[in-house]
Amino acid sequence: MLLVNKTDLFRHHMPDTLADRIALGIVRAGTSMAGALFGGRYGHRVVVLETVAAVPPMVAATLLHLKCLRLMLDDRGWIRTFMDEAENQRVHLMSFIALAQPRAWERILIAIAQAAFYNAFFILYLISARTAHRLAGYFAEQAVRGYSEYLIRLGSDDRSSDAAPASAIAYWNLPPDSDVTDMILAMREDEAIHRDLHHAFADALAAGQAFPRGNA
Repeated sequence: MLLVNKTDLFRHHMPDTLADRIALGIVRAGTSMAGALFGGRYGHRVVVLETVAAVPPMVAATLLHLKCLRLMLDDRGWIRTFMDEAENQRVHLMSFIALAQPRAWERILIAIAQAAFYNAFFILYLISARTAHRLAGYFAEQAVRGYSEYLIRLGSDDRSSDAAPASAIAYWNLPPDSDVTDMILAMREDEAIHRDLHHAFADALAAGQAFPRGNA
């Protein structure tokens, strides 16, 4: 498993182009909207956002797979990397589901948001894969900050000592007595890795490369 140096945990990619700035603006607008809808109910907020966060890597894996078939290219392991990321985001979701069941209106919101975002991201990827990966990278950046805020909130109440779900302990190979804080720390590490991978892919496309030289 990749590990992110603590000094790089909050690394931010400065926008290089207008498309980058638009991608960052979309992420900030979405974050503000989620904050307005859920307020301090961060567990429910994560449940909704994680159903959307798993979309970019699955779209990237699908379209990259088709591209490699069409052009007869070696994917250098990137298809599996993005599929693993999609699975990882699904595990994030299921770990929070074990802690906070979404309400009826949140399930409706999830269905609407996922349908709209999947189609929008799919079209964006066809138009500009570079911008799509940059958008995904900024989403992951925001997730790192969001989980960090959640850790601060947990430290102010008793929920930080709640036991982590058994499925989360098994997935991240955590000690048996791990709590919710340990689980979120692992999730934050995941998001920092996703951030770096998507930004690296966007940079490679901007440089005219079909793929980054390696996916570590």
